[in-house]
Amino acid sequence: MPDQQDDILRLAEEFKNCRKILLALGDENRQHLILTMMEMEGCGGARVSEIKERSHLSRPAVSHHIQILKNAGIVKMRREGTKNYYYFDTDAQAMNGLLQMLTHAKAIMERLPDRSEWKE
Repeated sequence: MPDQQDDILRLAEEFKNCRKILLALGDENRQHLILTMMEMEGCGGARVSEIKERSHLSRPAVSHHIQILKNAGIVKMRREGTKNYYYFDTDAQAMNGLLQMLTHAKAIMERLPDRSEWKE
């Protein structure tokens, strides 16, 4: 099935393109930070010290994880004077790529036969 193999190769490429966002979302500490930012009053953003107070992480660890989330397009920052406020707001391109990859993976998996009983 050459078409199926082409689909799988395209899916592999899509998966590679989503590695940053998958890595960022796959970490339990970063998931906790995202939830913390979402749950903070108004979702208008929070400083690292405020986020640290609501987590079990040190200030440097919070900063490190926020930088990874920022680089993956999951968290954005706004500056007010000398203060930085971080907030959950995904980059549309990063999120669209992830959704496309997941949708494509689901479509491929639905077409594949049950392989749980295959023997070599």
